[in-house]
Amino acid sequence: MQQPSRATQFPYSVRAISIGTIYSCIIGVGTTYNLMVIHGSYMAIDFSAAAAVFLFFILTIVNNLTFLAAPTATLNSSELKTIYVMMIVSCSIPTMGLSAQLLPILTAPFYFATPENGWSEMIQPYLKPWLIPDNRLGIKYFYEGLPSWESRIPWHIWIKPLLAWAVLVIALCLIMICMMVAIRRQWIEHERLTYPLAQLPLEMTAKADKFILNRFFRSKMMWLGFGLVFGLSSLKGLHFYNPAVPMFETVQSILIFKRKQNLVFRLSFPMLGFFYMVNLDVAFSMWFFSLFSLLVRGFLTVFNIHVTENLGIYGSPSPIFAHLGMGAIGVLVALSIWTGRTHLGEVCQKAIYGSPEIDDGNEILSYHAAIFGILIGLIIMGGWLTLSGIPVAMTIIFLTATFVIFIGLTRIVAEAGMAEAVASTIGSSFTISSFGARSLGVEGLTAMAQTYVWSADIRTFVMASAANGLKIMDKTCRHSRPLFWAMMLAVITTMISSIWMLLNLSYRHGGINGNSWFFSGGAKAPYNYIISLLINPPDTNWLGWIFKSVGSLVMLFLMFMRSRFLWFPFHPIGFAIGPIWIMDQIWVTVFFAWMIKLIFLKYSGMKLYRNARPFFLGLILG
Repeated sequence: MQQPSRATQFPYSVRAISIGTIYSCIIGVGTTYNLMVIHGSYMAIDFSAAAAVFLFFILTIVNNLTFLAAPTATLNSSELKTIYVMMIVSCSIPTMGLSAQLLPILTAPFYFATPENGWSEMIQPYLKPWLIPDNRLGIKYFYEGLPSWESRIPWHIWIKPLLAWAVLVIALCLIMICMMVAIRRQWIEHERLTYPLAQLPLEMTAKADKFILNRFFRSKMMWLGFGLVFGLSSLKGLHFYNPAVPMFETVQSILIFKRKQNLVFRLSFPMLGFFYMVNLDVAFSMWFFSLFSLLVRGFLTVFNIHVTENLGIYGSPSPIFAHLGMGAIGVLVALSIWTGRTHLGEVCQKAIYGSPEIDDGNEILSYHAAIFGILIGLIIMGGWLTLSGIPVAMTIIFLTATFVIFIGLTRIVAEAGMAEAVASTIGSSFTISSFGARSLGVEGLTAMAQTYVWSADIRTFVMASAANGLKIMDKTCRHSRPLFWAMMLAVITTMISSIWMLLNLSYRHGGINGNSWFFSGGAKAPYNYIISLLINPPDTNWLGWIFKSVGSLVMLFLMFMRSRFLWFPFHPIGFAIGPIWIMDQIWVTVFFAWMIKLIFLKYSGMKLYRNARPFFLGLILG
């Protein structure tokens, strides 16, 4: 393919951002429709951003075909990257990331209130009117659908609460993007993290030189991997509609430890592709610590050794591992900051003094704007949460814990290729367990339930998408400032389109008929948790602090050994992520990826590893 003209080299052209905005809208509407009506595979539930990959695959094929008819109309590599970055950011909004959580959690205390659960007396009086719809009949129709005699959707009851929540969400996304701007150079240039989730779009957007298709799309190995997964997925879909069609089963499990512990064998081909890109020591540590934690849990179960604590439904089912994991991820973030102290010092120096010798020309925001954005965003979020009812001191603690989790998970995604990842606990559970329910009061606990919208079931969020996006755009163009606005535009577009679609479908067909998790189990979970705390308020859990300390010390030991001895096989990230429930599901996939890569490198060297790489990227694309 001929090189584009100089006029089209700039990646942030009007057409690129316009196409990215249209695709963001499609993702907002399409994934919500899929969630509520089609009930197909989740397309925007985790960091893999399946909707973005699918749409981008179509776009790249169409773009290559366009070259045959109108070469000047073809999008260049940089423009394609911009569009993809906007799409992966948008995938963090419509379902798990925000919209499908927001509306049901706001309304659940009213729709699900009964004389038996006491929500009318114990929760409703403490909810701030500016955060919830003020029409009970409108809430009922949101869950059950409009009656036959009513055709108008009551949009007006949602305007005030959605505007209030938009302030919090935009501040949150601003902080996340600005934090990644501040840390980008440290992770990408200094530590050289692998960013496995960014490898597929980088290959898809590589320049094609004299050919119409680039090397990736000409690779037979890629199409072999693609065909394998596409074929198996097609069989699975056909089997769903016609059980006579055979299906390749990818999940098996056995009961161990006197049938009290479940050992799952799940092979995920896309995840196999991601983990093939991960360093061997990281992959080994992930499956090792996952099995190790399973053995420990089995031992504790058999001998009836347990710690009883209510931390809610999110995070590790074992309070012991919830606290160990929080201590580990805290140290992971703290030592990441310590490792990057020189760079972060330069960021602050540039932000405060404008030192000309420190170059931030490659960043999507100047360091001054990034630090200012973080501070302004934190002030807005802190003020918003305080107005919602959380005491100031607890707001600071909660925000600190939550952003430690966000940064830690983003680091894990960037280094360990975890397309599916959650933390061992969440910010609200950490705050309540560590300082007691009475430190928040009834109003604070009720407000804490509403933070589940954006800080509980965090299987996808903007920070991780922004981190991968900055890796994709690395060295694409020196003048990168428009990318920040493109990301924010993607956030706002997807938020508006997904909420609009969710309200439409809910009032037309009944939200509770669309998705039982988001409109029932997930919506009720935070309030069930808070009610249990109001009935039996726990004090500070000092045993939890001990387990957090143990987790921190183990993490420090692993990092010390790794920095002193090259032969030490365990990577600290494995300890931080190994005990979570998702690793219980995918440990065998990590093991296979590690074993295949180890064999390739040990017996055939880098050549076979590189030659096989397109096959594993094809597994992701398929």
